[in-house]
Amino acid sequence: MILRLERRLAPASSPRAIFFANAAAIVAALVVGGLLFLPFHVSPLTAYADLVGEAFFTARGFGYTVTEAAPLILVGLGTVFAWRSGFAYLGFQGALLVGAVVSTWLALQIGASLPFALFLPLALALSFAAGGAWSGLVGFARARLGGTEVLVSLMMNYVAALLVQYLVTGPMRADGDLPQSALLPRSTWLPIILDGTRANIGIFVALVAAVIVGLVLRGSVVGYELIVTGLSPRAARFGGIDVSGRTLLSSVVCGGLGALAGPVEVLGNQHRLLDGVGEGLGFVGIVAALLGKLTVVGTVIASVLYGGLTVGGNAMQRHSGLPSSVILVIEALIVLLVLASDLLRSWRIVFVVRQAA
Repeated sequence: MILRLERRLAPASSPRAIFFANAAAIVAALVVGGLLFLPFHVSPLTAYADLVGEAFFTARGFGYTVTEAAPLILVGLGTVFAWRSGFAYLGFQGALLVGAVVSTWLALQIGASLPFALFLPLALALSFAAGGAWSGLVGFARARLGGTEVLVSLMMNYVAALLVQYLVTGPMRADGDLPQSALLPRSTWLPIILDGTRANIGIFVALVAAVIVGLVLRGSVVGYELIVTGLSPRAARFGGIDVSGRTLLSSVVCGGLGALAGPVEVLGNQHRLLDGVGEGLGFVGIVAALLGKLTVVGTVIASVLYGGLTVGGNAMQRHSGLPSSVILVIEALIVLLVLASDLLRSWRIVFVVRQAA
């Protein structure tokens, strides 16, 4: 008996097929990753029980999971909005930092004098506007000047990081030896939703944004035009769609969504602006969107699972004594195999029995 790959007549696109392909990829990653435990004399079953149990079946761990997931959802939504519109934006880390700067400045300046019900919408609105303006520069370069958004947006991440470094070591630096801003007024912190945990209303901000993005992309004329523009700009122009205008709109909205992760991270987790705040979230959110197949629901699920993987991985390392490199390898295996699981939707595994001569 031998195994053979056979191309399907049409890719399997049903939710059931997608679920089983992803589940098979995760199981395969865990099996391969389990082999790394053997030199450390750690049981894979015990380690994986720590991973899943701590992240999703304890109140404290689940609180950390949703806290980790909230900014990933927002960045992932920005990725979905941009990439499905044909705008390959990679500057979400910079947009996040811009949102963090704006929300921190607002909290330090007038946060203590405003009721939270007024402060939070204002902080989110200003962060969205600042992030949209930041990413809109990239969209303008693409739509009007013919620039490449991939390279320009990546370079702007470094500009934003250096801007934060300048602010926390200069104009916004608090007294002391560390490069950070003053502690934000407690009245501006995101309220906790689960007692005894760090889960805050940032997850609700992310879920509301997910609903709005889903409605725009699936239920509006603008969403239809954005998706058509992403699928075929030439066909979109033939159909009378303003491709340049839709590209510019996509760039502004995606950066605004990414910037919302800034106040969620600063107001909900750090409570001050730090050098390196939200480090890596802008790129991990892109991965979450890819794991979610660039769909809104898939991105939310993938972000929660990725947040749980981070929380559970830390617990697994504490309990089993595994080095951090092993945890990172397992996380990378899960991501890579899930992304590669589309192969199973286009090909099927066939068992062939050889006939005796």
